[in-house]
Amino acid sequence: MMYIANIWKKYTTALVVFIGSFYGLAQEYKSSAATVQKPNIILIYTDDLGIGLLGHEGQKIIKTPHIDQLAKEGVRFTNAYSNMLCAPARASLITGLHDSHEQGFEITPGALYKKISTGEYNQSQIEKLVNSNLTPIPENQIFLGQVAQEAGYQTAQIGKLEWGFSTTDHQMKRHGWEYYYGYLDHVRAHGFYPPFLFEEGKLVNIEGNTLANCGKSGEPEIPENSKERKSMEGKVQYSQDLFMDKALNFISTNKEEPFFLYFPTQLPHGPVAIPKVHQDFVHDDRLTPIEKEYASMVKMLDDNVGQIVQKLKELKIDDETLIIFTADNGHEIYYAQEGRVEKPYANIKTGKRFDDVEHKYYSHLSGDVFDGNGGRAGMKRSNLQGGIQVPLIVRWPAKIEAGSTSHKLVANYDLLATIAELTGFSKPVDTDGISFYKELLGENTEEGHEFVVYSSYTGPTLVTKEGWKIRTDLDKEVFELFFLPDDFKEANDLSEKHPQKLQELKDQLLTACEGDFRNGHFSNGGSILKVSTKAGK
Repeated sequence: MMYIANIWKKYTTALVVFIGSFYGLAQEYKSSAATVQKPNIILIYTDDLGIGLLGHEGQKIIKTPHIDQLAKEGVRFTNAYSNMLCAPARASLITGLHDSHEQGFEITPGALYKKISTGEYNQSQIEKLVNSNLTPIPENQIFLGQVAQEAGYQTAQIGKLEWGFSTTDHQMKRHGWEYYYGYLDHVRAHGFYPPFLFEEGKLVNIEGNTLANCGKSGEPEIPENSKERKSMEGKVQYSQDLFMDKALNFISTNKEEPFFLYFPTQLPHGPVAIPKVHQDFVHDDRLTPIEKEYASMVKMLDDNVGQIVQKLKELKIDDETLIIFTADNGHEIYYAQEGRVEKPYANIKTGKRFDDVEHKYYSHLSGDVFDGNGGRAGMKRSNLQGGIQVPLIVRWPAKIEAGSTSHKLVANYDLLATIAELTGFSKPVDTDGISFYKELLGENTEEGHEFVVYSSYTGPTLVTKEGWKIRTDLDKEVFELFFLPDDFKEANDLSEKHPQKLQELKDQLLTACEGDFRNGHFSNGGSILKVSTKAGK
């Protein structure tokens, strides 16, 4: 009898252990599944990063292994668009609205916060000045950070903050950022050695940085500008290093709960500034000294991406973290030099200026050694492909098939709707954007845009999901038609060959511009406030 009792005891003990182990595994699985359903999100928003600067997009000189690895481990979008310029791009991203509505984005003057260094204003006066001139934000308007915040995420924005050109603590908090650190002024962000930055409403002095212009040097590359750039007087702490420290700390601090980190880096926006030339370029005879420095800025961006991924792996949260990597607009040249590549952009052999209609900008004609727009026509500020087509990579090891490619038409103003679906945001999202969450999971659906629309300095443009594109130069009364799958360089205007298609897209574009093409002309569609400096005194 004792023998049977012992056997029974061992059996029941083993059963309890088994059930306990099973229950533990079940709980662990349940916990893991719950985490995966609500992933951490890191949005890396690069500044003026031309699509052609990335290795997997064909870059020959600058190696970008960490960004390329994101594409190998995630999904790469081949048909992604953003605005042609920094301020409307960031406004579209944060609001989910395109930039060709009758009511344009309110864009404040730049360099307001520089007046703190010159002693003309204090922080309080500048915030009063900006806040009193902006239209009050409607209570029902939804913003990118707010979506994640109200879904239970810890939210942070670090770097070149908001949409420009000057913003305030009030807007940062209303837009949903629980923590922020960086520049509140985009013009000051053109320098990489700020004497002060802002952290959660407070001005933070940066020891050793003493220049009111944040160390911004001049262009093009002439001896006096080169001397100014290379002088390190008043330049001790490089802003990107400060941002990386804050970003990695935020990730570590919030590893136990879902977080949304929006990282609008300055890199590789110019004027060129870098603490030292990367070893990859020190002996590269293909490049001039300033080209080596610019390439080092792109290289630093790539290294930073690698550091972020490594931190996620160290913290064992890599699988449940979704990384979005993209850019605000197309390529811009900050390494202009006589006889090499010149600004204003001109044919390097003939000296003839590009007009982007009869004489379109191309890298091989301008002398751009990096081919930053990847062979496309046009650059930043243009409604040609080189100005508005951008890289977009999304990596999420737990859910996204590694090495996948999507040809779906997506816009930067889709990210708000996508993140709303990702985070489980409960309110309706009424924007111009459409979530591409299912596309990330490989679930191909018919959901998506029939077309996307953007403004520019010459007028609006529209791209359809089939690849038709209408672009305008309103001052020249030009409406060009292209079929991008056969002509990504926009070399063959099909408007005379396909007049019906031209008229069809013209009608769609006019509707998108709410009855007036001029709403897609950035000087009209972008509402640049004329702020009276007397209001802050």
